[in-house]
Amino acid sequence: MNLPSRPRRSMLYMPASNVRALEKARGLPADGLIFDLEDAVAPDSKAAAREAAVSAVKSRAYGPREVLIRVNALDTAWSADDLKAAAGSGAHGIVLPKVNSADDVRNAATALANAGAPDSLLIWSMMETPRGILAAADIARVNETLKTPRLAGFLVGTADLAKDLRCAHPADRAPMLYALQHCIMAARAFGINVLDGVHVDLDDEAGFAEVCRQGRALGFDGKTLIHPKQIAVANAAYAPSPQDLERARRLIAAHKEASAQGKGVTVLDGKLVEVLHVVEAEHLLAQADAIAVFERQGA
Repeated sequence: MNLPSRPRRSMLYMPASNVRALEKARGLPADGLIFDLEDAVAPDSKAAAREAAVSAVKSRAYGPREVLIRVNALDTAWSADDLKAAAGSGAHGIVLPKVNSADDVRNAATALANAGAPDSLLIWSMMETPRGILAAADIARVNETLKTPRLAGFLVGTADLAKDLRCAHPADRAPMLYALQHCIMAARAFGINVLDGVHVDLDDEAGFAEVCRQGRALGFDGKTLIHPKQIAVANAAYAPSPQDLERARRLIAAHKEASAQGKGVTVLDGKLVEVLHVVEAEHLLAQADAIAVFERQGA
């Protein structure tokens, strides 16, 4: 599956029932926006929120940002109408909550296809239940069984997961590290994206910065957010630093020179450089290029 080449450092949830928030999002520096029809919307506001989300997407007022709609879970009374509305909305994708198995993704994909969704409309699977975590590999490879591959990646729902596990949710997330790493492993094994969960303590700026550093170190592609004040920190944490890029260029140059001399490996700053390090360096440069393109388009 050819996934869009775009940054996903910061993916901000926005309650679709808050029209003012949707309008404000047009100028936010987030890489992506998730218009929420699920947790952030009261039951008696679901229909209005759905209409507002679709209207916002169709306005095409969000520039280069990736725009997703989080629908309600498949076992709810709102799911069918959410999927039908999202299918024709023009959104880049949907976020499917409470995914327990690959069948959940297949059923959503079928509903979208039946509603006339274009092939480009992708599905993001929320990994937030114990059953879902245990089935991560089967879910990650679901594109192999779909006529139209739609699974773009995982969004880890750490808040719901902690609730279901009955575990603590400390800043270091130690009780959930197995689940986080399991999702990353499955995503990498089958070539999909994986985004970290939200940090709910808006006053804990230091803790949020540390969680972002931890998430990038673990291998996440970006961070899901619940408030605009978190965007800048996430963008910085998940972008290559100038030092990273400078070393990447030097590493690629050193390996190229060694290859020209018939050498398979070389040494840079006292560290061995092999092809795998070159691939990592090229990935960093490509990531920086994608960010630069995104920011120029949004200027």
